[in-house]
Amino acid sequence: MAPTEPSGHSAIRIVIAEDQALVRRGAAMLLAMEADMEVVGQARNGVEAVELALTLKPDVILMDLHMPLKGGVAATREITRALPSCQVLVLTTLHDDETVFEAVRAGAQAYLLKDAEESELLETIRALRRGESRLTPQIARKVMDQFRRLSPESQAPTPPRMSRPETEALSDKEEKILELICEGMMNRQIAQTLNLAEGTVKNYVSRIMEKLHANTRTELAMLSSRSRSGKEG
Repeated sequence: MAPTEPSGHSAIRIVIAEDQALVRRGAAMLLAMEADMEVVGQARNGVEAVELALTLKPDVILMDLHMPLKGGVAATREITRALPSCQVLVLTTLHDDETVFEAVRAGAQAYLLKDAEESELLETIRALRRGESRLTPQIARKVMDQFRRLSPESQAPTPPRMSRPETEALSDKEEKILELICEGMMNRQIAQTLNLAEGTVKNYVSRIMEKLHANTRTELAMLSSRSRSGKEG
């Protein structure tokens, strides 16, 4: 579909990727009522979602998972690899364990079910703009369950495509920063807490992600939860 031209102000620029026209237009109308949000494009399938994202470079994409031509997980993976600063908010009726896990692994920073309250959707979009990650409690539990199934202690067979490479040990400083990430702190807050430059913290976070093979801060927190669970067991 033809994108809407951005108006040039500092509103949160949003692309909606949803194959159901009524849902897509309803979301667009809701967001248009917010002074700090602007819907700059609407996609009817995963292919259009990727094309619009690369063309418009929005701040946030509302991504349905079950779409024609290209699914939401594949579209999310392509978008987050090409545009690391673009935040993907998965908004779907699907909540089976594997789908949730794959969406987070693909780089989604937030995950809401379509029965979420309007206020929750708006707050999540604003949280993404602030650099935060959001998962509803039931979704977070499902993702944590998936990570536990991947732990070495698990006796269940691990599908080959879900296997993870070996992780490197973290330094004491990296362990502390990871702990603060799991408490929900952003880089600036971590820098203030540890008396470090924000750029230094950013470098530490990148290194931690590299060592743990994590794609997002959300996944980093989930990996830490899995690790703690294994130690407690």
